[in-house]
Amino acid sequence: MSEIKDRIQKLRDLLNKYNYQYFVLDDASVPDYEYDMLLKELKELEQDYPQYYDINSPTNRVGGYVSSGFEKVVHQVSMLSLGNSYNKEDILAFHNRIKNEVGSVEYVVELKIDGLAMSLIYENGRFVKAITRGDGVTGEDVTSNVRTIRSIPLEIEYPGRLDVRGEIYMPKDVFEKINKERKENGEALFANPRNGAAGSIRQLDSAVAAKRGLQGYWYHLPEALEIGIDSHENALKFLEKQGFKVNPLRKVCQDIDEVWSFISEISEKRNDLPYEIDGMVIKTNDLKTQVDLGYTAKYPKWAIAYKFPAQQVVTKVLDIFCTVGRTGKVTPNARFKPVSVAQTTVEYATLHNADFIKEKDIRIGDEVIIHKAGDIIPEVVKVVLDRREEGLKPFKFPENCPVCGETIHRYLDGADYYCQNIDCPAVIVTSITHFGSRDAMNIEGLGEKTVETFHKEGLLNNVEDIFLLKDYKDRITKIDKMGEKSFHNLVDAIENSKKNNLDKLIFGLGIKHIGAKAALTLAKHFTNMDNLMKATMEELTSINEIGEVMADSVISFFQDENNVDLINNLKQYGVNMNYISSETYTSIFTDKTVVLTGTLTNLTRNQATEYLNKLQAKVTNSVSKSTDYLIYGADAGSKYDKAVQLNVKMLTEQDLLDELIKVGLCQ
Repeated sequence: MSEIKDRIQKLRDLLNKYNYQYFVLDDASVPDYEYDMLLKELKELEQDYPQYYDINSPTNRVGGYVSSGFEKVVHQVSMLSLGNSYNKEDILAFHNRIKNEVGSVEYVVELKIDGLAMSLIYENGRFVKAITRGDGVTGEDVTSNVRTIRSIPLEIEYPGRLDVRGEIYMPKDVFEKINKERKENGEALFANPRNGAAGSIRQLDSAVAAKRGLQGYWYHLPEALEIGIDSHENALKFLEKQGFKVNPLRKVCQDIDEVWSFISEISEKRNDLPYEIDGMVIKTNDLKTQVDLGYTAKYPKWAIAYKFPAQQVVTKVLDIFCTVGRTGKVTPNARFKPVSVAQTTVEYATLHNADFIKEKDIRIGDEVIIHKAGDIIPEVVKVVLDRREEGLKPFKFPENCPVCGETIHRYLDGADYYCQNIDCPAVIVTSITHFGSRDAMNIEGLGEKTVETFHKEGLLNNVEDIFLLKDYKDRITKIDKMGEKSFHNLVDAIENSKKNNLDKLIFGLGIKHIGAKAALTLAKHFTNMDNLMKATMEELTSINEIGEVMADSVISFFQDENNVDLINNLKQYGVNMNYISSETYTSIFTDKTVVLTGTLTNLTRNQATEYLNKLQAKVTNSVSKSTDYLIYGADAGSKYDKAVQLNVKMLTEQDLLDELIKVGLCQ
């Protein structure tokens, strides 16, 4: 029996060695067939001799564990984010602050991989847990999925407990291959490699994660000093010796000019790298100096991230076309030759209005420079005029609605054109879709595609028709992909929507300039729909946060007899017209001004806002001297920095959750 045990261990050692050589060193030392035969032999032996099972066996790299969810885990050492810089001046300011505090220092400059931050825990030389960054304090246990990443060592030489920090990422070629497969299968595409990595790591079935070709680079040992390592560079060398994949594209720099020179060098190579990076990271090399510099509430003072400028690329305008929204607004859009910008493929962008097109002189066939405004929204920067082909004609804005053909109208005081045909299919579909959307009446199953189908079938021509759908079971169940179950679920969702509070209805009506927050303000103030319908300009503008433009829009809406008829019909269908004040709770947030920023992990932004409203807080969007609390999540940005400057009290998402539990709002 000892021979079997020895053979199993020999196979595991061989396969781990080959994994390291192939996935870490990029050196395939044996043919794929030989590797597969060794793996097959090991699987068979482990099945025949289950007493020798080991969770860290190479056979578990293929996944197969199906989780019901991800357990929350508190990091022993918080995973803090980095402060950001955007130019050489910011880097110099960082350097001067450090120099003034501790004198001259040495820096290590590394690539900032655009992936998913991760903590790997080893005990007694064995991999035992992988935890996502989460909010920096609490992450999620994704061990079964991370174990499938073949470049991660399952056993290391170091005998004690070790916390290794790094980034899980999806290589560019893998991202392109997976998206091609997903497109062929009719599945939603990953927006970018980071999105692909995050989605793969959060798969409940580890077999799915195992097929995603994920990789990892490891760059931080939180307890390096405690194990006798004196510098960051030596910590990276220690990780390499233990078998971790450490990015060789890094540099130890003696001064800030050398730092900037390396940043410039990598900037030129960025697009040729096999993985996405969104910047560089500068760290002081000496670990004792890091301890002396310490931390702010959120950032280490000894490190900073340099973020690359928004990427600009050139592409061709293949077409300019117009779409119609729920208010009848006609919006021009550009269709481009597909191009990669800031890690996503861009094919379309809004051109805003006729004046925008005329000002930039955008023509079909032009080559244009585009970027992502705020690294999010595709936008045309300018036309490359010296590449314009002869004969390209200026774009002529249509005189008629592209959907219904009616004449469109431009108001004297605005830049936008509107279709004023209340029977325009585009207006009908988008307004009904908005009415049923999550932040409005929240009618699950009534998305845009369904509304469009029902409209073509003659079942939905206005908002009131939603409440008559229950009478058309025979017709609806014959529609492709509907069926009886979908029909009953939709009818139940419609019935439940009648109980919604007044603010949801006000927002759902689509009154121009009235968003979800303004709708709640109006509902609280007027308490019922009749009071709101009779409101005067003076009454409306006396309300904090309701200005003249918003007030005029509300009055105009209810002066339209069609809208009055709509409200009366909704009353007859049993739709709630009153604001039902929910129970409020006294807390540290009572009568305080609160700002939310960053990515929350346990609550959505809307949920957090609703809870704070119940706690009698005033939630605002911007930080000022009157702000009492800033509640921040992961990747908080300028609001956090401004709050630090103004000495605003900082709270984490967990602090909010603790207060909610304390007052009995959640468990």
